[in-house]
Amino acid sequence: MTHRYDDIINLPHHVSQKHAPMARADRAAQFSPFAALTGLDAALRETARLTDQRITLDEYEQAALDETLQTVRDALTKKEHPTVEVCYFVPDTRKAGGAYCTVTGVVKKMAEFEGLLIMADGTEVPMGEISVLELHG
Repeated sequence: MTHRYDDIINLPHHVSQKHAPMARADRAAQFSPFAALTGLDAALRETARLTDQRITLDEYEQAALDETLQTVRDALTKKEHPTVEVCYFVPDTRKAGGAYCTVTGVVKKMAEFEGLLIMADGTEVPMGEISVLELHG
C-alpha cells in the first residue's frame, strides 16, 4: 500500500544557503497571540480605576470653612503667613469624580480673582474645591 508522501518522506531536510535559520524566540513570536483590539487593556484599566465623588458641604461646614478662610485672609493682610492643612478636591480629567488631596504648608497669598490659595511651595489650591481647612500654630 502506498501513501501520499512516500516519495518525499525520506529526503533530507532542505537548509537554505542564503538565509540563516530563524531563532526559536523569533519563530515563537510569529505564533504568539496578538492584541486584536488595540487599546482594550488601557480602556479596561481606566474603567477599573476608582474615583471619589465630590463632597457637598452643609451650611454649617461651609460657614466654618468661610470663617477659617477669612482668618487666613486677615493674617495675610497683616503680612503674616499662616501654616495650614488643606484638603481639596481635584476633578478627574478623564471620567466622573476625582480625588481628594491634602497639603500642609505655609500660605503665600490668596489670589481672590483667580480663586486660588497659593502655598509657599507653589501649590495652587482652588478655593472652591476646599473641603477642610485647618490652621496650625
